[in-house]
Amino acid sequence: MDSLALTFSSGWASGVNAYLVVLVLGIADRIGDFTQIPDALGTWPVLLVAAALYATEFVADKIPYVDSTWDAISTAIRPTVAAVVGVLLAGDASSLDQAVNGVVGGGTALLSHLTKAGSRLAINASPEPFSNIIASLTEDTAVLAVVAFAIHHPHAAAAVAAVLLVGGLVVLYLLAKVVRRGWRRWKGKDRAVPA
Repeated sequence: MDSLALTFSSGWASGVNAYLVVLVLGIADRIGDFTQIPDALGTWPVLLVAAALYATEFVADKIPYVDSTWDAISTAIRPTVAAVVGVLLAGDASSLDQAVNGVVGGGTALLSHLTKAGSRLAINASPEPFSNIIASLTEDTAVLAVVAFAIHHPHAAAAVAAVLLVGGLVVLYLLAKVVRRGWRRWKGKDRAVPA
């Protein structure tokens, strides 16, 4: 049950920044005695690749429109990473447990990724670049906090991740509704202007 809670939390976090999740879990495995974290995440090749990709995402995530392109590319990557982490977290469990963890990790990551990508599209409508930087740093801080908390308190962290996921989806729904309403008004004014 702990692996499912950790999978849910890391799945939410992976949808926001999969490379940071792998990096935090891998470093925790190397420096701590956490039996729930698979040793595969703490190997040097995994840590080096995760660090390089996190550094790339750290920069790309702060540049308007580049962040949305990065998110589009990451649509397949983030849920896949979360599914793999979920399967690894299931450990030597039955194949059903591994499948459930993979689906929970990947599905949760896909939902949180769509929330992040959608909110970034809304932020990119802003004329200044500072909102991208603030959003990116806030996301990285949330990912770091949730995954670090999940290592020690998987069930409480899963509850936090669930609240963040539902809250993000509600905000995204409301933003989409406002954008659609504004788009319809704009289209209506365009048609009302005599030719």
